[in-house]
Amino acid sequence: MKLIKDILYKVTITAIHGATNKNVVSIDFDSRKVQQGSLFVAQKGLVFDGHKFIGQAIESGAIAIVCQQLPTTLVEGVTYVEVEDSDSALAVIASNFYENPSAKLKLIGITGTNGKTTIATLLYKLFQKAGFKAGLLSTVKILIDQKEHQATHTTPNSLLINNYLNEMVNAGVEYCFMEVSSHGIHQKRTKGLHFEGGVFTNLTHDHLDYHKTFKEYRDVKKSFFDSLPKSAFALVNSDDKNGLLMLQNTNAEKYTYALKTMADFKAKILENQFTGLLLNIDGDEVWTRLIGSFNAYNLLAVYGVAKLLKLHKTEVLTYLSELESVTGRFQYFISKEGITAVVDYAHTPDALKNVLETINDIRTGNEQVITVVGCGGDRDKAKRPIMGRLASQLSTQVIFTSDNPRTENPQIIINEIETGVEPQNYKKTISILDREQAIKTATKLAKSGDIILIAGKGHETYQEINGVRSHFDDFEKISQILNAIES
Repeated sequence: MKLIKDILYKVTITAIHGATNKNVVSIDFDSRKVQQGSLFVAQKGLVFDGHKFIGQAIESGAIAIVCQQLPTTLVEGVTYVEVEDSDSALAVIASNFYENPSAKLKLIGITGTNGKTTIATLLYKLFQKAGFKAGLLSTVKILIDQKEHQATHTTPNSLLINNYLNEMVNAGVEYCFMEVSSHGIHQKRTKGLHFEGGVFTNLTHDHLDYHKTFKEYRDVKKSFFDSLPKSAFALVNSDDKNGLLMLQNTNAEKYTYALKTMADFKAKILENQFTGLLLNIDGDEVWTRLIGSFNAYNLLAVYGVAKLLKLHKTEVLTYLSELESVTGRFQYFISKEGITAVVDYAHTPDALKNVLETINDIRTGNEQVITVVGCGGDRDKAKRPIMGRLASQLSTQVIFTSDNPRTENPQIIINEIETGVEPQNYKKTISILDREQAIKTATKLAKSGDIILIAGKGHETYQEINGVRSHFDDFEKISQILNAIES
């Protein structure tokens, strides 16, 4: 329990009506979860306005209300706190309620379009190998040392973030590695957190259904670095044209990593094969089990963070050589018939291009590259024709199929993808609405030595159609189909 006045510390308040010396037992922004003694934060969401549920929250036992607009009638005995922004207030209140756990460990935030999950997960694994208790807040999973929670969003809501961080502190976790999404930054979920460092990976076409313009998307990412304290570090990919922009106006110590340009942390790809990457990192060669130039960037970012957190270079390089790929990120196997199947989360044009270019760099040229790809519904529509163009340019054969259509008509999504296919590549493409049938067809088209890429869903173990999620795991599905062919 915490006093109302204590959990309002650093909240930008317009007015207070009622006593602030009452104890609060929980914080809630969902009126259905309110219990006796709760503080309810009314947020103006994209779909629902929490202000409409203030009465319901009070009936359920809320003793305090935080809101941007006061109700016309105030209930006696209830404390009302009027604030400028409920999203910001919730984040700060959540930190205060859990006694600011982010300041009690070293929290590293990773942001950018691609690479967040891989970098955060590899850092978690590396620091575990180094003997530290580590935490992970990622798209794939939440890890508190060895304890796992299911992830629902790239960046959880601010209450969950602080709850998990508090659990980490109680478990003796020293380092936490966290994916920071543009949605999370824009919705103030990371406000009030103390970051030891921030990492910028890259910026490409994504989430324009939410941010509307690329500039807004970029500026939201930049605001994360603008908010870092002097005690933190900011590490950016200077090969990306937006990398150095992220460092403008930040108070943090500035560092860069790159493969192509001068940087504080530098690497060069010496060999790129299906068995792994041979890299020269800051003058030392290291063999890693990850594949592709995009993973060279990811590994270099991991190396940079580990060095900035004072791990010894030799130790870091040793652990880098032991790390394995993250679930759904260039996850592959070779069947007994010699067909290579690759499953990757590539759901943006840049990510798809990176994966296909990596495959084409590695193959000898005699093999077919058969790509199965779609685009998610209720998301950025502008990228669909770009995905179609890239897939058909860089593959021998493409099968367009459903991803997570959500509430959209999956055939319309495929039609929009197909508009990007150039005339000379029409014959390479077919469309099969059912994703399982599309994967089966890819295996029938493939022969020994060929490579099948299944892109878009990666680690996801479901397919969402009209609000219903059914079990569907790309890696599991392709494994079953190829094993059935061989048996």
